[in-house]
Amino acid sequence: MRMGQANVRHWVPEILPLLDDEDVLGVDGFATHHLPLSDAPKAYAMFRDKEDGMVKTLLHP
Repeated sequence: MRMGQANVRHWVPEILPLLDDEDVLGVDGFATHHLPLSDAPKAYAMFRDKEDGMVKTLLHP
């Protein structure tokens, strides 16, 4: 598995405390797509190809 377009590890210590039930950052409504985990390969291809307005996808088990 490869990382995408963000240096996530660098920001985790600062951002993680903000991701609580209060949704301070407003991330709850940020996902444009919700897909089952089994569709992960398709979701990565859609994101790479900028299809269907995909910005952020939540993969559900």
